[in-house]
Amino acid sequence: MDIKLVDEALNGLKVLQPEVFEDERGFFAEVYRKDHFDKLGIHEVFVQDNHSRSAYGVLRGLHFQWEPPMGKLMRVTQGEAFLVAVDIRKNSPSLGQWFGETISAQNKKMIWAPAGFARGFCVTSEFAEIQYKCTGIYSNKAESGILWNDPQIGIKWPVSNPVLSAKDQVAKTLAEWLMTNDSEFFKY
Repeated sequence: MDIKLVDEALNGLKVLQPEVFEDERGFFAEVYRKDHFDKLGIHEVFVQDNHSRSAYGVLRGLHFQWEPPMGKLMRVTQGEAFLVAVDIRKNSPSLGQWFGETISAQNKKMIWAPAGFARGFCVTSEFAEIQYKCTGIYSNKAESGILWNDPQIGIKWPVSNPVLSAKDQVAKTLAEWLMTNDSEFFKY
């Protein structure tokens, strides 16, 4: 079994494809194996697993955490969603750039976005379940978000009127966030 690198973007983001064995009974895939991830240059240790379910048009994000820094390995296990990551590292050559890809239970791809990225997703099927492994334990005292439709980032979301949480509706733009926060986390 192997996990293949399908694409790389934004100075650290990786799209991965696990090898899948299918037959009349169903399928089997190894979605995480430390030795395979080490070969791909992903040496982080995962300490928390999250699982969410959302209906069509729900957009969650763009979320990030700085203490402890949190990278995420994201995949869709039911349905389909447009997964997005934005580089928010102040001195990164790809600061403010975004990457998005439609990930589904059918294509079984995964996106690795290291710490220093804001991440989000928008559900494009009737519902979707997203699972993500995290490199940091969640802390509500050191987490925030970037406005989902920040015009300077220009994400091309697949829905025009997404369903948003109250918190996501009033998030700061990336420029506002970077001006008000000087954490070492944001320095590349």
